[in-house]
Amino acid sequence: MELKLFYRTQRDLAASLNKLVDAYWEEEIKEEELIEGIKSMYENNQDKLLKNNGFTKVIQQQSGKRRLAVVEKILEMK
Repeated sequence: MELKLFYRTQRDLAASLNKLVDAYWEEEIKEEELIEGIKSMYENNQDKLLKNNGFTKVIQQQSGKRRLAVVEKILEMK
């Protein structure tokens, strides 16, 4: 799965995050690819993903609780 390093908006980031998690759930990508992709997105787009120790409102609204639970677990693995 092809991912960008830098995203222009929070909505673009959320859409890619959703595609990545959904691809994992549909068994189109392996767990390692999911973890690498999310860590890469986080490292290069921290300001668009997190604010005040939580996900930004746009990310929360676009991605939903189940996807963000997966993302949060991966980010805690550091």
